[in-house]
Amino acid sequence: MTDKEIKNIGIKVITDEIEALVHMKKMLSQNKGFVEAVKSIYKCKGKVIIMGMGKSGLIGQKIAATLTSTGTPAFFLNPAEGSHGDLGLILKDDIVILLSKSGETEEIIKLIPYFKRFAIKLILITSRPDSIIGKHSDIIINVDIDKEACPLNLAPTSSTTAQLVVGDAIAVALLKLKGFTKEDFALYHPGGLLSKKLLKVEDLMHSGEELPVVNVKDKMRNVISTIIDKKLGVAIVVDNNYYLKGIIVDGDLKRILMKTEKFMEEPVEKFMTINPKVINKDELVARALSIMEGKITSLIVVDRENRPIGLLHIHDILKSRIY
Repeated sequence: MTDKEIKNIGIKVITDEIEALVHMKKMLSQNKGFVEAVKSIYKCKGKVIIMGMGKSGLIGQKIAATLTSTGTPAFFLNPAEGSHGDLGLILKDDIVILLSKSGETEEIIKLIPYFKRFAIKLILITSRPDSIIGKHSDIIINVDIDKEACPLNLAPTSSTTAQLVVGDAIAVALLKLKGFTKEDFALYHPGGLLSKKLLKVEDLMHSGEELPVVNVKDKMRNVISTIIDKKLGVAIVVDNNYYLKGIIVDGDLKRILMKTEKFMEEPVEKFMTINPKVINKDELVARALSIMEGKITSLIVVDRENRPIGLLHIHDILKSRIY
């Protein structure tokens, strides 16, 4: 088999699966199953349990993970394990999503009496709504995939892709209904890069006793002492009402020394940089980095009245390994 022939096989599989999804898109717009499923899950007071065997089970695990990470508590339960004690995990307020192309999965059929006994709502994603499982389900999402991308029409390919896409569609619809935000997503992914990119200034800034604050009338001797003690290479200058007036950084001290050696008893207001760049504590660290633009190393964090409440240093951003 030539390289071109192998490549054409791959292209045909992708084409077949795309065509299957286009067909499924039309079906989704013509029935109420999807909308009913989303509304039922949104109103659910309990958990969402996903069940499926074989390849459908693997897709179910991914759907459960996506739902959980976007604000809808869910987990996958193997139907075969369910009949050996794990059904105790399912409570009356929960909703069960069943994945079965044929709607005749034996391991799931065995569990139907339990679901009915406790009036647990069943959502079925299937290619055969008129199947045994279909007849006992409360809501059906029809993913009528008659032909797999597999040339033998045996290996689950187009059908599992359809299941996966429906699961993603459900998760995204619920995400929208719940007003789920980037910050919420980051909360559920504390170890991920996205979470780090969504860090706010207040998550990294120095505050309280760490702040190198001096009064506008303080002598430069005291300013230098503060810069040395706080070890941030900067002093924030405020007036008697704690309003921000300016900033002094290490570089300023070097420039002052080049001009005059008699500055230790001079007031800091004579040498400070007025109107320094500032940022709000609720801004993303990414925004702070863009303000710095390689030109400054520290940003003063102020409140709405322009009073300093924190200091963000470039080293804090680098240590967070956001970029």
